[in-house]
Amino acid sequence: MTAAEFSIARRGPPVLAAGAWFKNALCAARDGVARMSPVVGDLNTPEACVAHEAAATELLDWLGRPAAVAHDLHPDFHSSRHAADLATELGVEAIAVQHHHAHIASVCAELGHDGPIIGLALDGVGLGTDGTPWGGELLHVDGARFERLGHLEPLALPGGDRAAREPWRMAAAVLHDLGRDAEIAHRYADEPAAATVVTMLERNINCPRTSSAGRLFDAASGLLGLCLRMEMDAEAAIKLEQAATARIAAADWPVPMAGGWQQGVDGRLDLRPLLGRLADEGDAAIGAALFHATLVAALAEWAIRSAERAKLDVVALGGGCFFNRLLSAGLRRELEAAGLTVLAPQRLVPGDAGLALGQAWIAMHSLEQ
Repeated sequence: MTAAEFSIARRGPPVLAAGAWFKNALCAARDGVARMSPVVGDLNTPEACVAHEAAATELLDWLGRPAAVAHDLHPDFHSSRHAADLATELGVEAIAVQHHHAHIASVCAELGHDGPIIGLALDGVGLGTDGTPWGGELLHVDGARFERLGHLEPLALPGGDRAAREPWRMAAAVLHDLGRDAEIAHRYADEPAAATVVTMLERNINCPRTSSAGRLFDAASGLLGLCLRMEMDAEAAIKLEQAATARIAAADWPVPMAGGWQQGVDGRLDLRPLLGRLADEGDAAIGAALFHATLVAALAEWAIRSAERAKLDVVALGGGCFFNRLLSAGLRRELEAAGLTVLAPQRLVPGDAGLALGQAWIAMHSLEQ
């Protein structure tokens, strides 16, 4: 395998970072240089797990004995288990790193920002420090330390992981939260489980809640009828972006929905008013464009207020949702208009394939404390 190598603005102790589960890639760092392995893929097959271990061995050949091995906070990932085994074998520390902290740290490492920053981490899922699935996070990050300033209002996942593959279930969860359960069976009459999902939501059976931005996109896509079941990764979000892009190209950006979001005193950002509006929109393209415009406005306001309170002027954007060009460009435009500097991945991708660099960056900071 051929590794990618580049300079980073930190000459800390040597570390190996194991990455996460999806689109797994590893990172080794020493003497101001980081080396990323090729992406070995999702760690859900024996072949991918073997490739992950081979990549770790190859990076250790270059790195030598690390001072620590970093891994995702989730203990059940193959990458986490292998990292713990390696740390024991080498007699070094294993450092667990929260997923969204790593996303923001990856941006800091790549672009050489070695100081406090506001981070907006938006993706599908990552285990939070409270044991719940996170994915729409506003963070204050400073090296090895981070504080969760806020998060998206959690939505139910009826059926657990199955809801991440069937956007109609996320749409049903939104309708339930809005007190519109009676609509679910009619809207999704072609789904045999529709009535069962209503019962699950009403009785809170197998309906864990998540702050995931990815599931927010799924809910919007499901409410607009753009994608009810996914055949490929991120299909619902991609179809939502495509519909919005076509509409914006024809009619420009719409005005964000007045009252489309609410910010709670606890830092929560609630976009269910916007989702309720989408449930009543007969034109999917108009709804998709309105979703993007309102989401950008809401996220920008959220981040700007937090930056002002923290007296910081730099915001980092990380996580797989930033593959969405409308979201990335729109949010950058709004934040820069407010006088903030925006950092986003350049050589690396915003998703999990670049996350190991952030793990390594955090581990180096941690070892120096």
